[in-house]
Amino acid sequence: MKIDKILAISGKPGLFELKIQTRSGFVAESLLDGKKITVGMRSNVSLLSEISMYTFTEEKPLVEVMRAIAQKENEGPALSHKADNAELIAYFQTVLPDYDQDRVYASDIKKVLNWYNILQAKGMVSKEEPIIENAAEIKDHVVEEVKAKKKPAKKSE
Repeated sequence: MKIDKILAISGKPGLFELKIQTRSGFVAESLLDGKKITVGMRSNVSLLSEISMYTFTEEKPLVEVMRAIAQKENEGPALSHKADNAELIAYFQTVLPDYDQDRVYASDIKKVLNWYNILQAKGMVSKEEPIIENAAEIKDHVVEEVKAKKKPAKKSE
């Protein structure tokens, strides 16, 4: 599941895919109707890859929550976000049993289920773990970058 370029924009319904960055913001395409919009730097924008849900032990990344929904529904659509709160909470407890009920509200569950159903309709959900190709090469590259940053700078006289 690739949600690294999927955005939630405050005040705009649905989800958007980041297309192009500009000097004053960026251009995004709606996943609902395909319309492109320009978004300024002052807009409140969240990347789905940066969102997490509270559990009793840790913060669970949204991609893992969506993967759990995909596994439960066999990559099919989830419960509608328009269901009543008791039904939403009961459903979410089957998906993520250790979520923190004091910090995760019914409105949060509605958003997650709505976003999941939007992504599912576009074929962007998966119940499989992401496979990182050339993981060893990526790890070596990161280790080299960290070592390069730790080298002390030479003093010039």
